[in-house]
Amino acid sequence: MRIDKWLSSVNVVKRRTVASDMVKSGVVSINGIQAKPSKDVAVGDKITIRYLAGAKEYQVLKIPTTKTIPKTQKEEFVREL
Repeated sequence: MRIDKWLSSVNVVKRRTVASDMVKSGVVSINGIQAKPSKDVAVGDKITIRYLAGAKEYQVLKIPTTKTIPKTQKEEFVREL
């Protein structure tokens, strides 16, 4: 699954367009390497998002098979480090 699609599917970011803009502006990295919107995410990858106030790290636990998941199931797909 693409990084921009994954960020929106697991409710890290509200909209895919916002996720795509974040990736294009260079604030998202996968395993320490700056990501492009088409970069695929795999189980076990570490996603880092650098905000103005600091950075947040997430670990991919599972890849969703649907467009979005319920917010109650977020812990099954992503873990904040």
